[in-house]
Amino acid sequence: MTLVIYVIVGLIGGIFSGALGIGGGTVMVPALVMLFGLTQHQAQGTTLAVMLPPVFILAVMRYYWSGHVKIQMAMFIALGFIFGALLGAHFIQGVPDAHLKKAFGVFLLLIGFKMVFITK
Repeated sequence: MTLVIYVIVGLIGGIFSGALGIGGGTVMVPALVMLFGLTQHQAQGTTLAVMLPPVFILAVMRYYWSGHVKIQMAMFIALGFIFGALLGAHFIQGVPDAHLKKAFGVFLLLIGFKMVFITK
């Protein structure tokens, strides 16, 4: 069941990435911290491993060497992220630019509020 939840986190991260043009880390880092109890370092390292193209390889290696990457978790989240990004990009095409800008801003405010004021 946990593997399915990892895929769902990746799917949601991919949808927001494809729909709003944001990095999946904006969704996945808070989700990994709040839902799975990872440290901020582990969440960031694992999220970088999800998005492992050559651009991120050195950052991922640094987090991995410090013990802050959950490889199996990253692989399953990446699976959901691939399909989620496609879905998000597909469904957002008909949304007017002004609505998209407002949705993006509200999303960032909500995540920022949660990360700053509602901590464990």
